[in-house]
Amino acid sequence: MKSESNSQHIGKAMQHELKQTLGTWQLWGIAVGLVISGEYFGWSYGWATAGTLGFVITAIFIAAMYTTFIFSFTELTTSTPHAGGPFAYARQAFGPTGGYLAGAATLVEFVFAPPAIALAIGAYLHVQFPGLEPKHAAMGAYLVFMALNIVGVQIAAAFELCVTLLAIFELLVFMGVVSPGFRWSNFTTGGWSGANTFTMGSFHGMFAAIPFAIWFFLAIEGVAMAAEEAKNPKRSIPIAYVTGILTLVVLAIGVMVFAGAAGDWTKLANINDPLPQAMKFIVGEHSGWMHMLVWLGLFGLVASFHGIILGYSRQIFALARAGYLPEWLSKVHPRFKTPHRAVLAGGAVGIAAIYSDELIQFGGQTLTANIVTMSVFGAIVMYIISMLSLFKLRRTAPNMERPFRAPLFPFFPAFALVAAVICLATMVYFNFLVAIVFAIFLALGYVYFLLTRNQRDAAPSDVLLEE
Repeated sequence: MKSESNSQHIGKAMQHELKQTLGTWQLWGIAVGLVISGEYFGWSYGWATAGTLGFVITAIFIAAMYTTFIFSFTELTTSTPHAGGPFAYARQAFGPTGGYLAGAATLVEFVFAPPAIALAIGAYLHVQFPGLEPKHAAMGAYLVFMALNIVGVQIAAAFELCVTLLAIFELLVFMGVVSPGFRWSNFTTGGWSGANTFTMGSFHGMFAAIPFAIWFFLAIEGVAMAAEEAKNPKRSIPIAYVTGILTLVVLAIGVMVFAGAAGDWTKLANINDPLPQAMKFIVGEHSGWMHMLVWLGLFGLVASFHGIILGYSRQIFALARAGYLPEWLSKVHPRFKTPHRAVLAGGAVGIAAIYSDELIQFGGQTLTANIVTMSVFGAIVMYIISMLSLFKLRRTAPNMERPFRAPLFPFFPAFALVAAVICLATMVYFNFLVAIVFAIFLALGYVYFLLTRNQRDAAPSDVLLEE
Protein backbone atom coordinates (compact mmCIF):
# COMPACT_ATOMS: atom_id res chain seq x y z
CA MET A 1 0.00 0.00 0.00
CA LYS A 2 2.85 2.35 0.83
CA SER A 3 4.51 1.63 -2.51
CA GLU A 4 1.24 2.30 -4.33
CA SER A 5 0.82 5.59 -2.44
CA ASN A 6 4.34 6.66 -3.39
CA SER A 7 3.68 5.82 -7.03
CA GLN A 8 0.51 7.91 -7.01
CA HIS A 9 2.40 10.81 -5.40
CA ILE A 10 5.17 10.63 -8.02
CA GLY A 11 2.62 10.44 -10.83
CA LYS A 12 0.75 13.45 -9.50
CA ALA A 13 3.96 15.40 -9.01
CA MET A 14 4.94 14.79 -12.64
CA GLN A 15 1.74 16.56 -13.71
CA HIS A 16 3.12 19.69 -12.02
CA GLU A 17 6.75 19.52 -13.22
CA LEU A 18 8.37 21.94 -15.65
CA LYS A 19 11.17 21.00 -18.05
CA GLN A 20 14.71 22.28 -17.35
CA THR A 21 16.03 23.59 -20.68
CA LEU A 22 17.11 27.24 -20.30
CA GLY A 23 20.73 28.43 -20.47
CA THR A 24 22.38 31.71 -19.44
CA TRP A 25 21.90 33.51 -22.77
CA GLN A 26 18.25 32.53 -22.88
CA LEU A 27 17.72 33.81 -19.33
CA TRP A 28 19.45 37.08 -20.25
CA GLY A 29 17.12 37.31 -23.25
CA ILE A 30 14.14 36.82 -20.94
CA ALA A 31 15.47 39.39 -18.41
CA VAL A 32 15.96 42.11 -21.04
CA GLY A 33 13.05 41.04 -23.21
CA LEU A 34 10.61 41.21 -20.30
CA VAL A 35 11.39 44.89 -19.87
CA ILE A 36 12.52 46.27 -23.20
CA SER A 37 9.08 47.42 -24.31
CA GLY A 38 9.45 49.98 -21.52
CA GLU A 39 12.02 51.70 -23.72
CA TYR A 40 9.51 51.89 -26.59
CA PHE A 41 6.48 53.40 -24.85
CA GLY A 42 4.93 54.19 -21.47
CA TRP A 43 7.79 56.29 -20.09
CA SER A 44 6.78 59.36 -22.12
CA TYR A 45 3.67 59.72 -19.96
CA GLY A 46 6.15 60.78 -17.27
CA TRP A 47 7.14 63.77 -19.39
CA ALA A 48 3.53 64.96 -19.28
CA THR A 49 3.71 65.39 -15.50
CA ALA A 50 7.39 65.99 -14.72
CA GLY A 51 8.88 67.47 -17.89
CA THR A 52 12.07 66.07 -19.38
CA LEU A 53 14.50 67.30 -16.72
CA GLY A 54 12.22 66.43 -13.83
CA PHE A 55 11.68 62.98 -15.27
CA VAL A 56 15.44 62.43 -15.60
CA ILE A 57 15.78 62.87 -11.83
CA THR A 58 12.85 60.52 -11.22
CA ALA A 59 14.32 57.96 -13.63
CA ILE A 60 17.76 58.08 -11.97
CA PHE A 61 16.17 57.45 -8.56
CA ILE A 62 14.17 54.52 -9.93
CA ALA A 63 17.22 53.11 -11.74
CA ALA A 64 19.10 53.14 -8.42
CA MET A 65 16.17 51.37 -6.75
CA TYR A 66 16.06 48.67 -9.40
CA THR A 67 19.82 48.14 -9.43
CA THR A 68 19.99 47.62 -5.66
CA PHE A 69 16.79 45.57 -5.75
CA ILE A 70 18.05 43.18 -8.44
CA PHE A 71 21.39 42.63 -6.69
CA SER A 72 19.41 41.78 -3.53
CA PHE A 73 16.61 39.82 -5.22
CA THR A 74 19.17 37.58 -6.93
CA GLU A 75 20.10 36.18 -3.52
CA LEU A 76 16.50 35.01 -3.05
CA THR A 77 16.20 33.63 -6.58
CA THR A 78 19.37 31.53 -6.40
CA SER A 79 18.62 30.32 -2.86
CA THR A 80 15.14 29.15 -3.88
CA PRO A 81 14.87 28.55 -7.66
CA HIS A 82 11.08 28.26 -7.73
CA ALA A 83 8.49 29.08 -10.41
CA GLY A 84 6.55 31.10 -7.84
CA GLY A 85 9.42 33.55 -7.44
CA PRO A 86 8.40 36.19 -4.85
CA PHE A 87 5.48 34.04 -3.68
CA ALA A 88 7.91 31.28 -2.70
CA TYR A 89 10.32 33.61 -0.87
CA ALA A 90 7.56 35.34 1.11
CA ARG A 91 5.98 32.00 1.99
CA GLN A 92 9.30 30.78 3.38
CA ALA A 93 9.77 33.97 5.36
CA PHE A 94 6.26 34.85 6.53
CA GLY A 95 4.14 31.74 6.04
CA PRO A 96 0.98 31.31 3.94
CA THR A 97 -0.33 34.86 4.41
CA GLY A 98 2.98 36.36 3.30
CA GLY A 99 2.94 34.01 0.33
CA TYR A 100 -0.55 35.16 -0.56
CA LEU A 101 0.33 38.88 -0.47
CA ALA A 102 3.46 38.46 -2.59
CA GLY A 103 1.75 36.08 -5.00
CA ALA A 104 -1.31 38.28 -5.46
CA ALA A 105 0.80 41.42 -5.99
CA THR A 106 3.00 39.64 -8.53
CA LEU A 107 -0.08 38.33 -10.29
CA VAL A 108 -1.50 41.86 -10.63
CA GLU A 109 1.84 43.09 -11.99
CA PHE A 110 2.22 40.36 -14.59
CA VAL A 111 -1.41 40.04 -15.63
CA PHE A 112 -1.96 43.80 -16.11
CA ALA A 113 1.32 44.58 -17.88
CA PRO A 114 0.55 42.54 -21.05
CA PRO A 115 -2.67 44.41 -22.00
CA ALA A 116 -0.79 47.72 -21.91
CA ILE A 117 1.91 46.27 -24.17
CA ALA A 118 -0.70 44.69 -26.45
CA LEU A 119 -2.38 48.09 -26.86
CA ALA A 120 0.99 49.57 -27.83
CA ILE A 121 1.42 46.79 -30.40
CA GLY A 122 -1.99 47.74 -31.75
CA ALA A 123 -0.95 51.42 -31.90
CA TYR A 124 2.22 50.57 -33.84
CA LEU A 125 0.27 48.43 -36.31
CA HIS A 126 -2.33 51.18 -36.65
CA VAL A 127 0.42 53.50 -37.93
CA GLN A 128 1.01 51.10 -40.84
CA PHE A 129 -2.61 50.02 -41.29
CA PRO A 130 -4.91 52.93 -40.33
CA GLY A 131 -7.99 50.80 -40.91
CA LEU A 132 -6.90 48.25 -38.29
CA GLU A 133 -8.57 48.76 -34.90
CA PRO A 134 -5.74 48.77 -32.27
CA LYS A 135 -7.77 46.74 -29.76
CA HIS A 136 -8.46 43.99 -32.29
CA ALA A 137 -4.75 43.88 -33.13
CA ALA A 138 -4.00 43.66 -29.39
CA MET A 139 -6.30 40.68 -29.01
CA GLY A 140 -4.69 39.03 -32.05
CA ALA A 141 -1.28 39.45 -30.39
CA TYR A 142 -2.59 37.65 -27.31
CA LEU A 143 -3.82 34.70 -29.35
CA VAL A 144 -0.56 34.33 -31.28
CA PHE A 145 1.81 34.55 -28.34
CA MET A 146 -0.27 32.49 -25.96
CA ALA A 147 -0.05 29.73 -28.55
CA LEU A 148 3.73 30.15 -28.84
CA ASN A 149 4.13 29.95 -25.06
CA ILE A 150 2.09 26.77 -24.93
CA VAL A 151 4.11 25.01 -27.64
CA GLY A 152 7.23 24.84 -25.48
CA VAL A 153 9.55 26.88 -23.26
CA GLN A 154 12.64 26.05 -25.35
CA ILE A 155 11.01 27.43 -28.50
CA ALA A 156 9.56 30.36 -26.57
CA ALA A 157 12.95 31.24 -25.01
CA ALA A 158 14.79 30.98 -28.34
CA PHE A 159 12.21 33.27 -29.91
CA GLU A 160 12.51 35.65 -26.95
CA LEU A 161 16.31 35.87 -27.35
CA CYS A 162 16.04 36.60 -31.08
CA VAL A 163 13.43 39.36 -30.77
CA THR A 164 15.28 40.88 -27.81
CA LEU A 165 18.49 41.19 -29.82
CA LEU A 166 16.53 42.71 -32.71
CA ALA A 167 14.82 45.13 -30.32
CA ILE A 168 18.17 46.30 -28.91
CA PHE A 169 19.50 46.73 -32.45
CA GLU A 170 16.44 48.80 -33.33
CA LEU A 171 16.89 51.11 -30.34
CA LEU A 172 20.50 51.71 -31.39
CA VAL A 173 19.30 52.41 -34.96
CA PHE A 174 16.75 54.89 -33.60
CA MET A 175 19.41 56.78 -31.66
CA GLY A 176 21.66 56.85 -34.71
CA VAL A 177 18.94 58.12 -37.08
CA VAL A 178 17.77 60.96 -34.81
CA SER A 179 21.28 61.99 -33.72
CA PRO A 180 21.76 64.52 -36.60
CA GLY A 181 18.87 66.52 -35.14
CA PHE A 182 20.10 66.26 -31.55
CA ARG A 183 19.69 69.62 -29.81
CA TRP A 184 20.14 69.77 -26.05
CA SER A 185 17.95 72.88 -26.03
CA ASN A 186 15.05 70.79 -27.34
CA PHE A 187 15.40 68.51 -24.34
CA THR A 188 15.69 71.24 -21.72
CA THR A 189 13.01 73.68 -22.94
CA GLY A 190 10.11 73.47 -20.48
CA GLY A 191 11.96 70.62 -18.80
CA TRP A 192 10.61 71.29 -15.30
CA SER A 193 6.93 70.30 -15.58
CA GLY A 194 6.51 72.60 -18.58
CA ALA A 195 8.53 75.46 -17.06
CA ASN A 196 12.08 76.53 -17.86
CA THR A 197 13.11 76.91 -14.22
CA PHE A 198 12.81 74.62 -11.23
CA THR A 199 9.91 75.42 -8.88
CA MET A 200 8.31 73.71 -5.92
CA GLY A 201 5.68 72.47 -8.35
CA SER A 202 8.43 70.50 -10.08
CA PHE A 203 8.59 68.19 -7.06
CA HIS A 204 4.90 67.41 -7.53
CA GLY A 205 5.49 66.38 -11.14
CA MET A 206 8.58 64.32 -10.35
CA PHE A 207 6.75 62.25 -7.75
CA ALA A 208 3.67 61.87 -9.96
CA ALA A 209 5.91 60.47 -12.72
CA ILE A 210 7.22 57.57 -10.61
CA PRO A 211 4.98 54.86 -12.20
CA PHE A 212 6.25 55.76 -15.67
CA ALA A 213 9.89 55.67 -14.60
CA ILE A 214 9.24 52.24 -13.09
CA TRP A 215 7.86 51.18 -16.49
CA PHE A 216 11.44 51.47 -17.82
CA PHE A 217 12.42 48.45 -15.69
CA LEU A 218 9.16 46.77 -14.70
CA ALA A 219 9.09 42.95 -14.75
CA ILE A 220 12.84 42.19 -14.91
CA GLU A 221 12.26 40.15 -11.76
CA GLY A 222 10.19 37.77 -13.90
CA VAL A 223 13.34 35.75 -14.60
CA ALA A 224 12.79 34.27 -11.14
CA MET A 225 9.66 32.56 -12.48
CA ALA A 226 11.72 30.71 -15.08
CA ALA A 227 14.10 29.38 -12.41
CA GLU A 228 12.64 25.86 -12.38
CA GLU A 229 13.23 25.67 -16.13
CA ALA A 230 16.88 26.78 -15.95
CA LYS A 231 19.64 24.20 -16.38
CA ASN A 232 21.91 25.74 -13.75
CA PRO A 233 19.91 28.50 -11.99
CA LYS A 234 22.45 29.14 -9.25
CA ARG A 235 25.06 30.20 -11.81
CA SER A 236 23.07 31.46 -14.78
CA ILE A 237 20.46 33.63 -13.02
CA PRO A 238 22.96 36.02 -11.35
CA ILE A 239 24.69 36.57 -14.70
CA ALA A 240 21.36 37.13 -16.46
CA TYR A 241 20.11 39.57 -13.80
CA VAL A 242 23.25 41.69 -13.45
CA THR A 243 23.98 42.01 -17.17
CA GLY A 244 20.29 42.51 -17.86
CA ILE A 245 19.82 45.48 -15.52
CA LEU A 246 23.00 47.15 -16.81
CA THR A 247 21.80 46.72 -20.41
CA LEU A 248 18.44 48.26 -19.59
CA VAL A 249 19.82 51.26 -17.70
CA VAL A 250 22.05 52.23 -20.65
CA LEU A 251 19.22 51.82 -23.18
CA ALA A 252 16.71 53.76 -21.05
CA ILE A 253 19.00 56.77 -20.71
CA GLY A 254 19.91 56.73 -24.40
CA VAL A 255 16.36 56.45 -25.72
CA MET A 256 14.95 59.11 -23.41
CA VAL A 257 17.65 61.69 -24.13
CA PHE A 258 17.77 61.16 -27.90
CA ALA A 259 13.97 61.23 -28.24
CA GLY A 260 13.61 64.41 -26.20
CA ALA A 261 16.43 66.18 -28.04
CA ALA A 262 15.05 65.39 -31.50
CA GLY A 263 12.32 68.04 -31.49
CA ASP A 264 9.32 69.30 -29.50
CA TRP A 265 9.13 66.71 -26.73
CA THR A 266 5.67 67.89 -25.64
CA LYS A 267 4.27 66.19 -28.76
CA LEU A 268 5.62 62.85 -27.52
CA ALA A 269 3.92 62.91 -24.11
CA ASN A 270 0.67 60.97 -23.59
CA ILE A 271 1.06 58.78 -26.70
CA ASN A 272 1.78 55.08 -27.15
CA ASP A 273 4.35 55.42 -29.96
CA PRO A 274 6.86 58.15 -28.96
CA LEU A 275 9.80 56.73 -30.94
CA PRO A 276 8.16 56.78 -34.40
CA GLN A 277 6.82 60.25 -33.66
CA ALA A 278 10.27 61.43 -32.55
CA MET A 279 11.78 60.07 -35.74
CA LYS A 280 9.24 62.07 -37.77
CA PHE A 281 10.96 65.23 -36.52
CA ILE A 282 14.12 64.19 -38.36
CA VAL A 283 13.21 62.06 -41.38
CA GLY A 284 9.58 62.98 -42.07
CA GLU A 285 6.46 60.86 -42.12
CA HIS A 286 7.10 58.99 -45.38
CA SER A 287 10.77 58.08 -44.93
CA GLY A 288 11.87 54.47 -45.23
CA TRP A 289 13.57 54.88 -41.85
CA MET A 290 10.20 55.71 -40.36
CA HIS A 291 8.55 52.57 -41.69
CA MET A 292 11.54 50.46 -40.64
CA LEU A 293 11.26 51.77 -37.09
CA VAL A 294 7.57 50.95 -36.90
CA TRP A 295 8.11 47.40 -38.08
CA LEU A 296 11.27 46.67 -36.13
CA GLY A 297 9.90 48.58 -33.15
CA LEU A 298 7.35 45.84 -32.84
CA PHE A 299 10.17 43.47 -31.83
CA GLY A 300 10.66 45.34 -28.55
CA LEU A 301 6.97 45.21 -27.74
CA VAL A 302 6.72 41.57 -28.76
CA ALA A 303 9.76 40.62 -26.66
CA SER A 304 8.20 42.03 -23.49
CA PHE A 305 4.70 40.84 -24.30
CA HIS A 306 5.86 37.30 -24.97
CA GLY A 307 8.17 37.24 -21.94
CA ILE A 308 5.55 38.53 -19.52
CA ILE A 309 3.08 35.89 -20.73
CA LEU A 310 5.74 33.37 -19.71
CA GLY A 311 6.01 35.15 -16.33
CA TYR A 312 2.31 35.36 -15.48
CA SER A 313 1.70 31.77 -16.52
CA ARG A 314 4.42 30.48 -14.17
CA GLN A 315 3.07 32.60 -11.33
CA ILE A 316 -0.47 31.26 -11.84
CA PHE A 317 0.96 27.74 -12.15
CA ALA A 318 2.94 28.02 -8.90
CA LEU A 319 0.05 29.51 -6.94
CA ALA A 320 -2.32 26.82 -8.19
CA ARG A 321 0.18 24.06 -7.44
CA ALA A 322 0.38 25.30 -3.85
CA GLY A 323 -3.42 25.50 -3.50
CA TYR A 324 -3.71 29.31 -3.61
CA LEU A 325 -5.65 29.07 -6.89
CA PRO A 326 -7.80 26.24 -8.27
CA GLU A 327 -5.65 23.12 -8.71
CA TRP A 328 -6.62 22.56 -12.38
CA LEU A 329 -4.64 25.69 -13.32
CA SER A 330 -1.41 23.93 -12.29
CA LYS A 331 -1.66 21.12 -14.86
CA VAL A 332 1.08 21.07 -17.49
CA HIS A 333 0.50 20.03 -21.08
CA PRO A 334 1.24 16.29 -21.41
CA ARG A 335 3.26 16.83 -24.60
CA PHE A 336 4.78 20.31 -24.34
CA LYS A 337 5.32 20.35 -20.54
CA THR A 338 4.10 23.94 -20.30
CA PRO A 339 1.37 25.33 -17.98
CA HIS A 340 -1.13 25.78 -20.83
CA ARG A 341 -4.16 26.39 -18.64
CA ALA A 342 -2.35 29.15 -16.75
CA VAL A 343 -1.35 30.77 -20.05
CA LEU A 344 -4.98 30.83 -21.22
CA ALA A 345 -6.38 32.06 -17.87
CA GLY A 346 -4.08 35.08 -17.71
CA GLY A 347 -4.76 35.85 -21.36
CA ALA A 348 -8.50 35.90 -20.75
CA VAL A 349 -8.07 38.53 -18.03
CA GLY A 350 -5.79 40.62 -20.25
CA ILE A 351 -8.14 40.57 -23.24
CA ALA A 352 -11.01 41.59 -20.95
CA ALA A 353 -8.92 44.54 -19.70
CA ILE A 354 -8.26 45.71 -23.28
CA TYR A 355 -11.98 46.00 -23.97
CA SER A 356 -12.92 47.51 -20.58
CA ASP A 357 -12.61 51.20 -21.39
CA GLU A 358 -15.42 52.35 -19.13
CA LEU A 359 -14.10 50.37 -16.17
CA ILE A 360 -10.40 51.19 -16.48
CA GLN A 361 -10.36 54.67 -18.05
CA PHE A 362 -10.93 56.91 -15.02
CA GLY A 363 -9.25 59.56 -12.91
CA GLY A 364 -8.33 61.66 -15.96
CA GLN A 365 -5.89 58.98 -17.17
CA THR A 366 -5.91 57.07 -20.44
CA LEU A 367 -6.72 53.37 -20.54
CA THR A 368 -3.04 52.50 -21.07
CA ALA A 369 -1.85 54.80 -18.26
CA ASN A 370 -4.25 53.23 -15.75
CA ILE A 371 -3.27 49.69 -16.75
CA VAL A 372 0.41 50.63 -16.41
CA THR A 373 -0.25 52.16 -12.98
CA MET A 374 -2.16 49.08 -11.79
CA SER A 375 0.70 46.84 -12.87
CA VAL A 376 3.21 49.08 -11.10
CA PHE A 377 1.19 48.93 -7.84
CA GLY A 378 1.52 45.15 -7.92
CA ALA A 379 5.25 45.38 -8.61
CA ILE A 380 6.00 47.85 -5.80
CA VAL A 381 4.11 45.85 -3.18
CA MET A 382 5.96 42.75 -4.30
CA TYR A 383 9.34 44.53 -4.08
CA ILE A 384 8.61 45.59 -0.51
CA ILE A 385 7.59 42.08 0.55
CA SER A 386 10.62 40.55 -1.21
CA MET A 387 13.12 42.81 0.56
CA LEU A 388 11.41 42.15 3.90
CA SER A 389 11.68 38.42 3.11
CA LEU A 390 15.40 38.79 2.45
CA PHE A 391 15.97 40.44 5.84
CA LYS A 392 13.76 37.86 7.60
CA LEU A 393 15.47 34.83 6.00
CA ARG A 394 18.92 36.22 6.78
CA ARG A 395 17.87 36.18 10.43
CA THR A 396 15.76 32.99 10.65
CA ALA A 397 17.63 30.81 8.13
CA PRO A 398 21.30 31.82 8.45
CA ASN A 399 22.49 28.42 7.20
CA MET A 400 20.43 28.44 4.00
CA GLU A 401 22.54 27.84 0.90
CA ARG A 402 23.12 31.21 -0.78
CA PRO A 403 25.07 30.78 -4.04
CA PHE A 404 24.81 34.56 -4.56
CA ARG A 405 24.79 36.94 -1.61
CA ALA A 406 23.47 40.50 -1.86
CA PRO A 407 26.49 42.83 -2.05
CA LEU A 408 26.88 45.59 0.56
CA PHE A 409 24.24 43.94 2.78
CA PRO A 410 22.26 45.45 4.47
CA PHE A 411 22.66 48.73 2.56
CA PHE A 412 21.57 47.58 -0.91
CA PRO A 413 18.35 45.83 0.19
CA ALA A 414 17.63 48.64 2.68
CA PHE A 415 17.88 51.29 -0.05
CA ALA A 416 15.66 49.21 -2.35
CA LEU A 417 13.13 48.76 0.46
CA VAL A 418 13.00 52.44 1.46
CA ALA A 419 12.81 53.55 -2.18
CA ALA A 420 9.95 51.13 -2.83
CA VAL A 421 8.03 52.42 0.22
CA ILE A 422 8.49 56.00 -1.03
CA CYS A 423 7.23 54.94 -4.47
CA LEU A 424 4.18 53.22 -2.98
CA ALA A 425 3.27 56.23 -0.81
CA THR A 426 3.55 58.71 -3.68
CA MET A 427 1.66 56.43 -6.06
CA VAL A 428 -1.24 56.14 -3.62
CA TYR A 429 -1.30 59.93 -3.27
CA PHE A 430 -1.26 60.63 -7.02
CA ASN A 431 -3.33 57.64 -8.15
CA PHE A 432 -5.83 57.18 -5.34
CA LEU A 433 -8.61 55.67 -7.47
CA VAL A 434 -6.27 53.08 -8.98
CA ALA A 435 -4.95 52.36 -5.48
CA ILE A 436 -8.50 51.70 -4.28
CA VAL A 437 -9.11 49.27 -7.16
CA PHE A 438 -5.80 47.53 -6.40
CA ALA A 439 -6.74 47.24 -2.70
CA ILE A 440 -10.13 45.78 -3.64
CA PHE A 441 -8.37 43.13 -5.75
CA LEU A 442 -6.14 42.19 -2.82
CA ALA A 443 -9.08 42.14 -0.39
CA LEU A 444 -11.21 39.89 -2.60
CA GLY A 445 -8.24 37.61 -3.10
CA TYR A 446 -7.69 37.45 0.65
CA VAL A 447 -11.30 36.38 1.19
CA TYR A 448 -10.71 33.56 -1.30
CA PHE A 449 -7.46 32.74 0.53
CA LEU A 450 -9.30 32.41 3.85
CA LEU A 451 -12.03 30.24 2.36
CA THR A 452 -9.66 27.76 0.68
CA ARG A 453 -7.42 26.58 3.49
CA ASN A 454 -8.44 22.96 2.88
CA GLN A 455 -7.42 23.35 -0.76
CA ARG A 456 -3.89 24.36 0.31
CA ASP A 457 -3.70 21.54 2.85
CA ALA A 458 -4.58 19.04 0.11
CA ALA A 459 -2.04 20.45 -2.37
CA PRO A 460 1.03 18.32 -3.21
CA SER A 461 3.97 18.98 -0.90
CA ASP A 462 6.37 21.46 -2.44
CA VAL A 463 9.76 19.74 -2.41
CA LEU A 464 11.50 22.88 -3.66
CA LEU A 465 10.46 24.77 -0.55
CA GLU A 466 11.17 21.89 1.84
CA GLU A 467 14.77 21.31 0.79
